[in-house]
Amino acid sequence: MLGSAHGHWSYRDLVESDSTRPGSPADDAITSVGALGDASRRRMFAFIRRAGRPVTRDEAAASAGISRKLAAFHLDKLVAAGLLRAHYAPRGGERKVGRRPKVYEPAITQIRVSIPERRHELLAELLVRAVVSEGGGETAREAAVRAAAERGRELGEAHRAETRPGRLGVERGLTLCEQWLERNGFEPVRESPGRLRLRECPFHPLAAEAPDLVCGMNHAFLAGYLEGLRADAVQATLDPRAGECCVELAGGQEPG
Repeated sequence: MLGSAHGHWSYRDLVESDSTRPGSPADDAITSVGALGDASRRRMFAFIRRAGRPVTRDEAAASAGISRKLAAFHLDKLVAAGLLRAHYAPRGGERKVGRRPKVYEPAITQIRVSIPERRHELLAELLVRAVVSEGGGETAREAAVRAAAERGRELGEAHRAETRPGRLGVERGLTLCEQWLERNGFEPVRESPGRLRLRECPFHPLAAEAPDLVCGMNHAFLAGYLEGLRADAVQATLDPRAGECCVELAGGQEPG
C-alpha cells in the first residue's frame, strides 16, 4: 500500500469521485504503481516521502545518483501518475534573481492494489456509522444493516444525479448497475438481459467469517443503491453461490 503522511483516502472518496473519471480506481492504482517500476524512481520517491518537506530536483537527483535532467524526467512521470505533486518554492525574505526552484512532495493520496479487488474500507465505514447512530432497541446487526442501506441509497442517488437516466426499466437499470458495480470490484456478469450475477465478493474473506452479518449488509447496501438509483424494476436478492457474491440483481418480473 502506498500513502501519504499528509492525507488519507477513504472508500467514500473512491465511490463518489469514480463516476467522473475515465478509468476505475483499480486502473488508476495499477497505473500509479506501474510508474515505480524504474529503480531510480523508487529511490527518489522513497527519499521524497521520508524528507518531510518539499524536495528540489537537485536533491532528488543526488538521492538516486543520476543527472538533474534525468531526475526531472522521472519526477514528472511520478507527478503524472499521481504519486507526487509539484509546485514552485516560495521566495525567501530577500528577493533573488531567476526562477523559483520546482519542488516535489508526496501527493495527498493513498494507493492500494488488490487482485481481485477488496472493499474492506466500506465495511469499516458502515460499522462505524452503525455504532455512532445505533438507536434504542436496535441490535448491533440491525444498526449495521440499516447503515449499509442508507449508504447504498446515498450512492445510488449520487449515481442517478450524475447520469440523469430518466425512467429505468429492467435492462437499462441493470446496465447502469453493471457499470457501477464493475468499477467497485463486484465483477458483474450479465447472465441474461434481465439478470446480473456478481462473480466477486469485494468483502471476502470477511464474508466467509461472518456470512450472516456481512452478506446481510451487502444485500442491504445493494438494495439501497437500487432504491437511490430509482431502478424500481430491478431487485436485489440473496442467492449465495460458492466463490461468488451472495447477491443477485434481476428484473422483478423474471422468475427466480
